[in-house]
Amino acid sequence: MKEKNKFNFLDWVEKIGNKIPHPFILFSLLSLTIIILSFLTTLIGLEVIDPVSNNIVKAKSLLSANGINFMLQNLVTNFTGFSPLGLVLVMTIGIGLAENVGLVTAFMQHTILKLEKYPKILIFSIMLIGVCGSIASDASIVVLPMISGFIFLSIGRHPLVGIAIGFASTSGGFDANLFIAGTDALLSGISTEAVKIVNPNYTVSILSNWYIMAFSSIILSIVGTFVTLKYIEPRLGKYNGKKLIENRDLTPLEIKGLKKAGINCLIYVVIIFLAVLPKNSFLRNPQTGSLLNSPLLSSVVPLILIFFLIAGITYGITTNKIKSSSDIPKFMTVAMKNMGGYIVLVFIIGQFIAYFNWSNLGFILAVKGADLLKALNLQGIPLFAAFIVLASFINLFIGSGSAKWSLLAPIFVPMFYMLGYSPSLTQALYRVGDSATNIISPLFPYMPIILGLAQEYDEDAGVGTIISIMLPYSFAMLISWSLVALIWIALGIPLGPGEVLYL
Repeated sequence: MKEKNKFNFLDWVEKIGNKIPHPFILFSLLSLTIIILSFLTTLIGLEVIDPVSNNIVKAKSLLSANGINFMLQNLVTNFTGFSPLGLVLVMTIGIGLAENVGLVTAFMQHTILKLEKYPKILIFSIMLIGVCGSIASDASIVVLPMISGFIFLSIGRHPLVGIAIGFASTSGGFDANLFIAGTDALLSGISTEAVKIVNPNYTVSILSNWYIMAFSSIILSIVGTFVTLKYIEPRLGKYNGKKLIENRDLTPLEIKGLKKAGINCLIYVVIIFLAVLPKNSFLRNPQTGSLLNSPLLSSVVPLILIFFLIAGITYGITTNKIKSSSDIPKFMTVAMKNMGGYIVLVFIIGQFIAYFNWSNLGFILAVKGADLLKALNLQGIPLFAAFIVLASFINLFIGSGSAKWSLLAPIFVPMFYMLGYSPSLTQALYRVGDSATNIISPLFPYMPIILGLAQEYDEDAGVGTIISIMLPYSFAMLISWSLVALIWIALGIPLGPGEVLYL
């Protein structure tokens, strides 16, 4: 049971949050609100200047002739073009097959259950894997919460705790990583373009934030472990839901299935490794020969899908769960049946996000926030802290990290440059503020899938449940990560190889 007296604030958040209408109704009301706001802001002539093009950007009314045509003509594409939809459904096919043939349960019982006596190691390991999951782009946000929830159910702990750990690490720590990922290439490219406004010869390296982001990965994993053990598990208490897994010894046939699945998956990974090895590999960047911005990283989702299909089909055939080829789509169909609620919800979320973007309200909000920060005329640590707060606030409304940086970089990279601060420093501060509030934003594109996962174990779970669970992670990660950045800068430690803090 939850400790009501000790965690009354989070209980209040959950209670109030769960009184909010069903997410479908909520986003319908939000869409209507955007329509009305777009009309009102057009009446008052709300506008800003685009920091990149210097063009005037005005609020556009969805109740105008163009707005109504946009809503009618793009109803279907707003739904089918919602980026997480295809990713979630594709991953569900692979993971669902593996789960329904019994592979996931057997694997957990044969391996992960051994860590039951070492919760700190288990939680830290999941956190670190999740923080580094951005190597696989957004795929980790779908895969890890699903698997970590299953892991916690397998070891007799509350599965919502596992989902929370997976979500907090993959989304709250998305911009950190032990390794150089696609995020580094994407952000550094935008930063390079932004600094050309004041210095056409300056280039921001993809390694510009490597030291601080690698260190942050460890810190965030430690903080996430502490929050889980100190606040989340005690609050959620013991799981008494209907979905349970019986812990038992595996049969010889099941063990044989795991071994065969493991061997085939290893062969698959080796084949990919050998295919990537040549400098002129078709999986490498054709211009640079690098793995950054390469077909390999662009193909992570289908490669992961194939991995799960190989594992699931091999295990199913070995254990006689799959007796004919027609059984394979049957197991996939069972997995997809549970996604009906998510698909319906995505339909209205896709409309809301499209309306928000088309009306220019998100763009105007970000520029107005940036103008406010410049007007405060701060410098040094206060300026850095304020910039982190601004990035984290805008993140509540604009989920795409590259879209936000494309908007903010042309404003703040030159501004900080003129104050004597390097573009790599500005970029690092942005990355700190860009992730931590993902997990408490109802507008975050992957919030519906997390809610759907939670409802598999607790049918009464609502938006308030998710936000109340994620608030401690969000605040702890934002505060600790901000402190790391500010102390790092105060000590004058390089952010990456050959990088300087001050010009």
